[in-house]
Amino acid sequence: MGSTSDKMAGKGNEIAGKVKQAAGDLTDNSELKAKGNAQEAKGHAQQAKGKIKEAGKEFVDRL
Repeated sequence: MGSTSDKMAGKGNEIAGKVKQAAGDLTDNSELKAKGNAQEAKGHAQQAKGKIKEAGKEFVDRL
């Protein structure tokens, strides 16, 4: 995956995770809330990966 793809997938996972957390709150479902929290964290990690790839590419391009 490219840096843009990683960042987009990460944002999607963050949003889906927040939706799951909210649904877990509304239904008092702690398992759904935990899954949402994990998915949101995965999204943050994917976005960080995309930013690192982008920074590496910019660094190489400057050489």
